Amino acid sequence: MLLPFPARPHLVSVLAFDGMAPFELGCVVELFGLPRPELDVPWYDLTVCAETREPLRVVGGFTMRAEHGLDLLAEADTVIVPGVADVRAPVSEPLVTALRAASARGARMVSICSGAFALAAAGLLDGRPATTHWRYAELFQRRFPAVLVNPSVLYVDDGDVLTSAGSAAGLDLLIHLVRRDHGPNVANTVARRLVVPPHREGGQAQFIQAAVTPVADDDAVARAMAWALDHLAGPISVGDLAGVAHMSERTFIRRFKRQTGTSPLRWVISQRVAASLPLLESTAAPVEEIGAAVGFESPATFRHHFTRAMRTSPSAYRRAFGA
Repeated sequence: MLLPFPARPHLVSVLAFDGMAPFELGCVVELFGLPRPELDVPWYDLTVCAETREPLRVVGGFTMRAEHGLDLLAEADTVIVPGVADVRAPVSEPLVTALRAASARGARMVSICSGAFALAAAGLLDGRPATTHWRYAELFQRRFPAVLVNPSVLYVDDGDVLTSAGSAAGLDLLIHLVRRDHGPNVANTVARRLVVPPHREGGQAQFIQAAVTPVADDDAVARAMAWALDHLAGPISVGDLAGVAHMSERTFIRRFKRQTGTSPLRWVISQRVAASLPLLESTAAPVEEIGAAVGFESPATFRHHFTRAMRTSPSAYRRAFGA
């Protein structure tokens, strides 16, 4: 269900803090702060908020100043916490108060990476599934035992509270928010503008496995991968890929695994699943035809691999994300 936008723009407030890394904040600004009149949908009104109006130190040797305080954060429709300065330090009382006030008003609460520590400190994740960067997962669970931590996903959508894993996973979650608000066509368009996939492997709406489609540095392996992407609809064997790379099968498998961390056939399956997503989202073709179009031998094989990767069935995915 798309978000019913009111007459005024949907207010997104993101927290800036002293000692922050700029990437996560930049992702939020890129997604929600950049005007997109070409999409012909009501876009967002972004504000950057902080506990202080003093200059904030940013990793990389520069400073920035936020124009708004926590009062505006508490009034937002969507609140995004892109991290905390120290995962072992207590979260400040003013920030906890502002987060609780925003949640009590019905705001959608979002965290990226270590930002989950702030939401948990405000009690907003108690008894709920959540994730954070895998490096912090054990500490996070110890500090907040009431949270149902899942360290093996890119993000968790629990309705009005959403959390993501490490920095780049925040981008996956932000695109997912656009998808929730405006539908798959708009989200896919935004993702293309950013030159990122609208879904990564395992990219189901609520639980996305933390796996990134690998890119090979080895020219021969990369050539074989490019050939496979152009021939997904037909049969693809390791022998075919090795032939394109001008290697023996054993050498190709070894170099492919070293480059990508997975086997050639597992990678092909993941690409076929990924190729099925826009067909499920934007066409009315039967699931069986879509599976065949991306190279699966039978509908049962398609459903098996799709469900294993996406944690949902093709039909359920279409119901959630179909145009």
